[in-house]
Amino acid sequence: MTKSNRTIKFLETERLYLRPVEEEDLDFIYTHALWDKEGRRLTGTQSVFSRKVVYDWFERVSTDSSRIDLLICMQDTDQVIGDISMLEIDHQNRNAEMRVSIFDQAFWGNGYGTEAMALFVNYGFKMLNLHRISLDVFAYNERAIKSYQKLGFVQEGIKRDQLFYDGEYHDSIMMSVLADEFIK
Repeated sequence: MTKSNRTIKFLETERLYLRPVEEEDLDFIYTHALWDKEGRRLTGTQSVFSRKVVYDWFERVSTDSSRIDLLICMQDTDQVIGDISMLEIDHQNRNAEMRVSIFDQAFWGNGYGTEAMALFVNYGFKMLNLHRISLDVFAYNERAIKSYQKLGFVQEGIKRDQLFYDGEYHDSIMMSVLADEFIK
């Protein structure tokens, strides 16, 4: 991470800031974000990634205007602790999808994911003029479900047996929040 990247603070709170993903972050993402066993389970990640795949992903998404990909960083240390994305941004129908991941288990359970989501959802409603933001979460990720509910997300439905992971099928819960339901 270069010094110039540490000063980019696209959105921020007292504890966190969100900044764009830069090419020099890709090795960190490859080594820290993609291989934690429990993180892979919670996100349902089954793919095997190479550095080239990560670089190709970056080339593809960095010019895709239907998405915003950001890193979650600590204010006091500039440490990258996760990533967050707004996907499938549809300005005509005023909706988008979201995903968030905290990479290191040492940062789990401290509200960082909820705080980053609140910051980015607020941006979606106030700056992008979105009306609806949705996400999918696996039913076994109870901590994430509680986090999303704190922000006003409600369950819309269940995709039964959506994920086959570690020899078992798991449901995916569809959730969304509308602009007037969002709890900041």
